[in-house]
Amino acid sequence: MAKGETGSGEPVIIKKYANRRLYNTSSSSYITLDDLARMTREGVEFQVLDAKTGSDITHQILTQIIMEEEANGAEQMLPISFLRQLISMYGNSMQALMPHYLEASMENFQANQRKLQEVFKQSMGGDAFAKMAETNMAMFKAAASAFMPNAEKTTEPTAETSPRQQDDELALLRRQMAEIQKKLDSLGN
Repeated sequence: MAKGETGSGEPVIIKKYANRRLYNTSSSSYITLDDLARMTREGVEFQVLDAKTGSDITHQILTQIIMEEEANGAEQMLPISFLRQLISMYGNSMQALMPHYLEASMENFQANQRKLQEVFKQSMGGDAFAKMAETNMAMFKAAASAFMPNAEKTTEPTAETSPRQQDDELALLRRQMAEIQKKLDSLGN
C-alpha cells in the first residue's frame, strides 16, 4: 500500500459533508473529485467518511469518480459489452466471486504491464506500449467473455475498420503477445 499524505501509513481521511463538499483532514482543505482521482493515480490511500454519520462511503465516491471519468473522458475505458456483463452479474449466484475475480485480474494485468514495460524499454521503442495497451484490453475482454460465455457480444466494427481488418489486427496482436511471452519466459530462466 502506498503511504497517504499523512506519512504515517494510515489512509488520509476525507470527510464528505451534506453540501457535497469534500474536506481533506490531512491538508485541512476542501478538495474535489478530481483531486481524489489524482490522489488515486498517485497511490495515495484515502478513506471517505460521511461527516454526519461517520460511515465509510469510499466505495460510493470511487464509483462516482469512475462514472465522471467515463462521462467526461475523451476515451471510455469500460466497453458497453463489459458493463452489460457486469450488470448481469448482480443477483447472479456468482456475484460473490466477482469482486475477487476482478481484483485478481487487475493485479495480474498491472504486474504483466510492469514486466512488459521493462522488456520493451530494454528491447523496443515507445510505439510498443500503445500496441501492448491494445493487447491488454483485448485480453481483458476475452477474460470477461470467458467468465460469462453466454453473454451477448455487442462489439461492432467502426466505420474506419472492417471486421476483416479487426481480425487481422487481433491476429497480429496475438502473435506479438506470443513473442513477448517468449521473451518473458527467457528472462525468467
